[in-house]
Amino acid sequence: MTTAADVRRSRLERLVVTRPAGEAERWALALQDHHWPAQVLPLIEICEPQSPAVQRALDQARNGWSQWDALMFVSSAAVKHFFGAGEGLAPDTALTRFWAPGPGTGAALAEALKLVGASADRIDAPPVDAQQFDSEALWPVVRDQMVPGKRLLIVRGTAPGADTVAPSSALAGQGRDWLIQRCEALGAEVQACVAYERRPPLWDAGMRAKALAAGQPGSVWLLSSSEAVHNLQAGLGQTDWSRAAALATHERIARAAREAGFGEVRTSRPALPDVLRALESHWSPP
Repeated sequence: MTTAADVRRSRLERLVVTRPAGEAERWALALQDHHWPAQVLPLIEICEPQSPAVQRALDQARNGWSQWDALMFVSSAAVKHFFGAGEGLAPDTALTRFWAPGPGTGAALAEALKLVGASADRIDAPPVDAQQFDSEALWPVVRDQMVPGKRLLIVRGTAPGADTVAPSSALAGQGRDWLIQRCEALGAEVQACVAYERRPPLWDAGMRAKALAAGQPGSVWLLSSSEAVHNLQAGLGQTDWSRAAALATHERIARAAREAGFGEVRTSRPALPDVLRALESHWSPP
């Protein structure tokens, strides 16, 4: 039986998951389990740092991570590529704190810390009911840790052609520096290392066809990165996205989607239950 709410919601024919490979497949399976027509189209590729100098700096950080009072991981990819399989990691000999901007990164950290014998109760993250998961939500949780003399290491990624400074610099890598600035203002010493490299996808004929088909009515793009939106624009030029919709996991990403021309843009927190609620509120499954 069709209800009034069903009439108001648009019928969804395809839900495009744009996270990096691996993450995208896990998300697609979870969404399919809830009867959403999810398909995988990664708009960012993740790989090891290609620069030997950057790799050496990463190895040094991995071997001496306990010298820092806190390590901030910007994403689950940062966790994965910093800890790896555990080789070359110094054992836990200190009381270093581990910062995560959201639950996905926090869960990855909880698993990774087992490799060094550290307890998950040393992870700091925004509360589960935070309106958003980002540096701004994390800051009230960790602010009191940053006093003069404390040392913080930011573990993040970079992109080819980015204005990436030398690995020995405090700002190695690429990313938002909002939290770095707050920590430095309180007298803390902040450094950064690059744990992975982000690349745009290689657009073969099959990927182009899949993306263009998802520009039709009944398509929703699940966007978890502004960089993914920019890669879509770079790969498909002047494509008209006005007949497709986007569900963005942060307002910054939603702004990028609007600028790219998506006709309908909704927002959601990035956790799966929140994404499911947003889908159910605005669209109906096939």
